[in-house]
Amino acid sequence: MNAAEKLRKGEQTRAAILDKAVEITSQLGLEGLTIGTLAEATKMSKSGLFAHFGSRDELLLATLDYGTALFTEQVFLPALKAPRGLPRVRALFGNWLAWTESTRLPGGCPMIGAAAEYDDRPGPVRDRLQQGQWQWIDTLKKSVQMAKDEGHLAPEADIEQIVFEMFGIGLVMHHHRRLLGDAKARARALAAFESLLERHSVSPAQPTLRAASR
Repeated sequence: MNAAEKLRKGEQTRAAILDKAVEITSQLGLEGLTIGTLAEATKMSKSGLFAHFGSRDELLLATLDYGTALFTEQVFLPALKAPRGLPRVRALFGNWLAWTESTRLPGGCPMIGAAAEYDDRPGPVRDRLQQGQWQWIDTLKKSVQMAKDEGHLAPEADIEQIVFEMFGIGLVMHHHRRLLGDAKARARALAAFESLLERHSVSPAQPTLRAASR
């Protein structure tokens, strides 16, 4: 095996490890992710894992980065295929809800859980979480601003307020579905989202997520 093949194999192994780390974090939170729990889940030795991650903090940061990359791949990039304006806003929001319900995330979005764990704990993990959350908020702001620029939203529409409420709806859906077991959580989230857009729209001409999913 040459150097390039070894590098590819190492990258594939690391990706497989981080896949399992994201799954563990989804179920147990970042506090439940240790070299020991990951070694047990991957059937690898602790020394083998230390070859990829020199410390637990490095493992946690790598897991967050990998989770963010998965989020980008499954939520953001597919939404770019939708036309600019409200269709793209709807695609982003719909993809976000689907992400929290993904079968590869048995406990829901790992970043949402981690944010609750680390919101009052200064350090590199909190900084990385905060950075990722701001990036997502900025993405939503840009998409809503485009909708306003396209004339889909009223000139006086408050971008910050719309995104604040979108974010809140997403968090409430995650809470109600995961903790409370509310089977109607997604439908209620979509209804709240459509009501939010309606309040700020120029006209109700755009199709809704609920109509599009029928």
